[in-house]
Amino acid sequence: MIINPTASIITPNSQLSEKIILGVDPGTQVAGYGIISVKGGVMTMIQYGVVQLSKYTTYQLKLQKLHETMLRLIDEYHPDEMAIEDPFFGKNVQSMLKLGRAQGVVMAAGLSRNIPIVEYAPRRIKQSVTGNGNASKDQVSQMVGHLLKETLDAKFFDATDALAIAICHHFHENALPVAPGKKNKKGAWGAFVSENANRVM
Repeated sequence: MIINPTASIITPNSQLSEKIILGVDPGTQVAGYGIISVKGGVMTMIQYGVVQLSKYTTYQLKLQKLHETMLRLIDEYHPDEMAIEDPFFGKNVQSMLKLGRAQGVVMAAGLSRNIPIVEYAPRRIKQSVTGNGNASKDQVSQMVGHLLKETLDAKFFDATDALAIAICHHFHENALPVAPGKKNKKGAWGAFVSENANRVM
């Protein structure tokens, strides 16, 4: 047997691929975003923050600024996948309409860059991250910091919520649609997606 001493040494870690996930908590006054990297099952926070939209006078301008910010984040960090919070049903129709528009421009930014998008209900996000679907924002923030091994600013709940969305997506990595001809992965989440295809983008 001939051994080439100059050959590259391949370790298990060197074969691990990295996935970047952009989580977004849409809003018309404040929108949160969180970007994580997942490599070998290990999550690392890349960036998180909020988009302050309350200073803009019209909802059209707010939507424009939100769309522009999402495009800038996508072009800077090149996420592989996007996860967003699915708007909850409320009694205020006007608020729901505005929130739906915000969600729409966020999705449009991702779709314009051919990024797969998945939506998650607020309760599912909390359940995935804290184990409690009724967890408070403070509880979510604390658990997100624990999972990412980061000290997060408690004032930026919209940003920590966005990180929670990204983490939830990582925990349910089978949520993306499977290309035609390929078998779906087994598991509870795969079954959920199959039964709720209209909720997967």
